[in-house]
Amino acid sequence: MRVAISSCLLGAPVRYDGGAKPCTEVIELAGKVDVCRVCPETASGLPVPRPPAEQREGRVFLADGRDVTEDFARGSERCLATVRRTRPTLAVLKAKSPSCGVGLVYDGTYSGRLIPGQGVFAERLGREGICVVTEDTVKACKPSVEHPVAIVLGSGLGHLGQLVRPVRRIDYRDIDGFPVGARPVAGHRFEATVGTIDDVPVVVYPGRIHLYQGYSAAEVTSLVRHAHHLGCRDIVFACATGAVPGQAHVGLGILTDQINLTGHNPLAEWEGLRDVESPFVDMNEAYSPYLRTIARGVADDLGVAVEEGVYAGVLGPCFETPAEVAALRALGVSYVGMSTVNEVIMAKALGMNVLGLTLAANESGAPAVSHESVLAAAEGHAEDFERLVRGVLRLL
Repeated sequence: MRVAISSCLLGAPVRYDGGAKPCTEVIELAGKVDVCRVCPETASGLPVPRPPAEQREGRVFLADGRDVTEDFARGSERCLATVRRTRPTLAVLKAKSPSCGVGLVYDGTYSGRLIPGQGVFAERLGREGICVVTEDTVKACKPSVEHPVAIVLGSGLGHLGQLVRPVRRIDYRDIDGFPVGARPVAGHRFEATVGTIDDVPVVVYPGRIHLYQGYSAAEVTSLVRHAHHLGCRDIVFACATGAVPGQAHVGLGILTDQINLTGHNPLAEWEGLRDVESPFVDMNEAYSPYLRTIARGVADDLGVAVEEGVYAGVLGPCFETPAEVAALRALGVSYVGMSTVNEVIMAKALGMNVLGLTLAANESGAPAVSHESVLAAAEGHAEDFERLVRGVLRLL
């Protein structure tokens, strides 16, 4: 996987003040990928050191009043030429700067105040279709003992739990909010394992309950709240789905967005919502672009066939009719299943970073589909699924 990274984050003394801004997490990531170093400000020919620069009213000014808009544009174009030549799929840029800021930039008053906006170079990379994040995202997604990665597994995918080097096990009956007496459907197991996979701290939940079993959305999302309580900031949801013909094929997929067709929302049933400032959760980028890009890069490097698409969650438990499949196709849906959407809503409400992976075990609407055939398909893709998850964990 190739990643463009701001040189200052890797320790190069290229900032306006002649210093660097090394980031340990970014340097660790750089040691695992092919790196394309970029610095649009030095590429512009501006001297180092120099007065700081900030954006104001669509232009860039140094603190001494000089307009350096064209310099920043020139440096960005030069770096963009390098990016086009090396073709990275991800860019990690220095936060808040007038060239590399993502989402927030300094407001031009040199007071430290931030406003919504994009750096000149970051905006150009976005137009190229490259996922652009700052070092803050890399830090936020970095696993640790205090912040393990949660992995919630669906039908037939629970074998991944066997890879965990266990530290302790947690019976689901001991998880607050999980329904007492719940019984797993075939292919699920109700015992979480805390430990490591390839030395990466994880909490693996090898089974889940579903709305179609008569449980509430609040109960269905109890595992998410438990993972958050354990300190997990990243959560991977793996689920079995049907591939909507014309939109996706049977096999592994990365979820890019979702449509909740279950008729339920866990936030409307969660008592904890009474304690938050606002019940209104922004569902843009429900599935983390950074984690999705990491997963895509891992799949490409490993030669694992993976598609991407929108997931529709339905109530179940019956499979889709031909008319429903046609409607889902018209909605732009690639994958349809009976879980995940409510869990993702809860994870977003708790501020977690979400990666959605699916095994499309059958073509949606095809005849003779059964739960047994889904489990058999999962077994056939077990090795590639395992390689993909382990590769993602390694890069995090």
